[in-house]
Amino acid sequence: MTAYALGNLHPKPVLDEEVFTYMERIQSTLDPYGGRFLVHGAPTREVPEGTWPGALVIIAFPTYENARAWYTSTPYQALIPLRTRHMKGDVLLIDGVPEGYDPATTAAALRAATAG
Repeated sequence: MTAYALGNLHPKPVLDEEVFTYMERIQSTLDPYGGRFLVHGAPTREVPEGTWPGALVIIAFPTYENARAWYTSTPYQALIPLRTRHMKGDVLLIDGVPEGYDPATTAAALRAATAG
């Protein structure tokens, strides 16, 4: 099942050379784990609900295990400080939903569980 690394990053107004180096090197850390960018900090076009005070990054992996192995890998761990010294943010690893996922089935299970 596809898994994702999500980042809500808050870059400083002026980016440092280290951030550019991070961006140049990250793909080589993703390749061994099948990671690929789906979204990479593109400007937010619209926020129809709430607020979004950051730059969104979404990276897809074939499995959660691949995502976790990438994040904890020595090459990626070495890159992290190049980013974190210049931008704050939140990063999470999360499973996607399986093929054919039906939210109504989830709602029925939750309804049954809360009915007692």
